[in-house]
Amino acid sequence: MTGQIGNTRLVTIARLAQGGRWRVEAMRGYTQDVLLWFTKGQGRITIAGRTRGYSANSAFFIPAGTMHGFEAGPQVYGFALFLSRSLGISFFKEMQHLKIPNLHSQAELTNLIEHIQREFDQKGENWETAALHHIGLVSVTLARAKTAQIETSQSSNKTLELTARYTQMIEEQFRSGRRVSDYAKALDITPTHLSRICNKACGRSASALLSERIIYEAQRLLSETKLPVQKVSEQLGFTSPAYFSRSFQIHTGMSPTAFRKII
Repeated sequence: MTGQIGNTRLVTIARLAQGGRWRVEAMRGYTQDVLLWFTKGQGRITIAGRTRGYSANSAFFIPAGTMHGFEAGPQVYGFALFLSRSLGISFFKEMQHLKIPNLHSQAELTNLIEHIQREFDQKGENWETAALHHIGLVSVTLARAKTAQIETSQSSNKTLELTARYTQMIEEQFRSGRRVSDYAKALDITPTHLSRICNKACGRSASALLSERIIYEAQRLLSETKLPVQKVSEQLGFTSPAYFSRSFQIHTGMSPTAFRKII
């Protein structure tokens, strides 16, 4: 299906590919901005010389004059919206790749584009005005998606940064007897938040990361030195040998003495 207002037109991916298969090598550019919205399938897309993968619920805004091409097999569905800048509707100035993970936003964007298609096809009363309003809402939806994507990326970067700082602090201070709450305080966050970001970054809680490092060092000292268990306990900051032994057994399934006998 296809329809248009002046130079602004909407084409399905199937129509655009004309029943064939677009190759990444089949580069082209348009005098109009293009929005590609993939609702199903996956493949590769090349924009301005850079090739990347795309999958369902991916949107690409390609500015006018940008060479691009993509694979569109029989299982790929979606729309291509060719935009005239004379519409006065602002999208983006630069190429955008937006992955829309939110189910509500996915449905909203698809519904808006289908409304545009319906107005183009039916040409009812004031259809051009209705279509333009829907195009404007598409631009708003994409702008919000970009903001959410930036915020998610910033949050992810901060998570990785804090986790890296925490693990570095552990490496420097794990013999001190400091607890997770002490490290969290030094990072100016709560222990709960510290554990949450560690889980998000590496699938381990903050306490697990700390305990694993301490127990690894305990195993090393028990296997590579002849230090008494009490001394090993002291070097690792435990308040008592009994507490050290309990902790070691919880993590390894055996006491420090038993571990030393089998190595």
